[in-house]
Amino acid sequence: MDTILIVDDNQAVCTALALMLELQGYAVVTCLSPEAALKIVAEQEIALVIQDMNFTQDTTSGEEGKRLFFQLRQLQPQLPIILLTAWTQLELAVELVKQGAADYMGKPWDDDKLLNSVNNMVSLHALSQQNNQLIRTEHQRMSAIKDADLCGIIFGSGAMQRCVDLALQIAKSDVSVLITGPNGAGKDKLADIIHANSPLKDKPFIKVNIGALPMDLLEAELFGAEAGAFTGANKTRIGRFEAADGGTLFLDEIGNLPLSGQVKLLRVLQTGEFERLGSHQTRKVKVRVISATNAELMDDIACGRFREDLFYRLNVIELALPPLSARQDDILPLVEHFIGKEFLVPKPTRQSLLSYSWPGNVRELENACKRAVILASSPQLTVADFGLAAAVTPPVEAAQRNTGEVNCATVDEENSAKVEVNKQQIESALAQHQGVIARVAKSLGLSRQALYRRMEKYGIDK
Repeated sequence: MDTILIVDDNQAVCTALALMLELQGYAVVTCLSPEAALKIVAEQEIALVIQDMNFTQDTTSGEEGKRLFFQLRQLQPQLPIILLTAWTQLELAVELVKQGAADYMGKPWDDDKLLNSVNNMVSLHALSQQNNQLIRTEHQRMSAIKDADLCGIIFGSGAMQRCVDLALQIAKSDVSVLITGPNGAGKDKLADIIHANSPLKDKPFIKVNIGALPMDLLEAELFGAEAGAFTGANKTRIGRFEAADGGTLFLDEIGNLPLSGQVKLLRVLQTGEFERLGSHQTRKVKVRVISATNAELMDDIACGRFREDLFYRLNVIELALPPLSARQDDILPLVEHFIGKEFLVPKPTRQSLLSYSWPGNVRELENACKRAVILASSPQLTVADFGLAAAVTPPVEAAQRNTGEVNCATVDEENSAKVEVNKQQIESALAQHQGVIARVAKSLGLSRQALYRRMEKYGIDK
């Protein structure tokens, strides 16, 4: 609830104003002197001040009110102040309004006019406070990013920005983190950022791709093995946990860990203790574990393939990375990074790159860029250079193929050819581009207005 301060040497005025404002839902504080007003503003959160201009009997110059006004502004420069006086000094009113007074009214005041001014000033003050808070938050965020090691990550989308911000915040702690998202989306890059900005950044950072290790060697890789523990173990093997002691261990594709390994991993997370294969000697390590998966672990838990207690140990904080198709603003910055400065991507090629769904995510995009650079016959890269000609069809050609016609008899608001697209095409494009009308229209070769008309025609609700 917003609090309004009323400063007037007349108790009856304070009471009348307080009653009127309280009926409007405001909290009200009153005082009779400038000294008391300054103390209240210094100690409490005040949204608005209504102050008298004269506080000494038989004084009408307004100098006391002027002095209080400037003292209040010095305490809180953005605090709105409404000046109230029985003696209307026009020159003084103009002077103080120029100095930032919100309003200036004579006594007796007009209730409706005063309430309207109060409502407007309180609303503006609240917006100003929110804006200032947003500015401070953004400044702090930018300062944090400026000082952070982003490990060369390239992005331009708000979704990826939020992931990076959260990764930097997570990095400060030592809790276990589970990074979820599809293959090739960049989960390992987020793990790099977390470690590089953590207090453990100068300690070991060991990565293990569980999906790439043979099942029969997995436990030996993680926990080590004594010589003779299994066929081919001719010497003692140090496990990844021992190698990462004091630092960070990144377990990629954690959903592929067999149940026997899950039991040992749970024990390490709970106690820091484990034994090498073929040994009864208990060893103790202190390791921060970051894990990643593209699997739905809750489904694996329901099917008995993954331990629920391990899941909650790993998932103290989850960092969910969206697929590249949901981070469309990342595509072109990544392309520019992968192809280098020697090549250019003309507009038709850019549109095709943006309209493609990239099921292989950033990894597929990087490979397509490498292909384009190798096979390009000129610095101007084409869709064929990227190997997407069969997967991506220009919007007009797609419409011609599916409907057999293009209506060029009329011209829409943007003087572009009208393309007849069917309901299924529109619904498919809406799903692919998460309902972003500008992108859907571009992918179909329509203006936004033309797309809206067709959606209305087919009864499609965005």
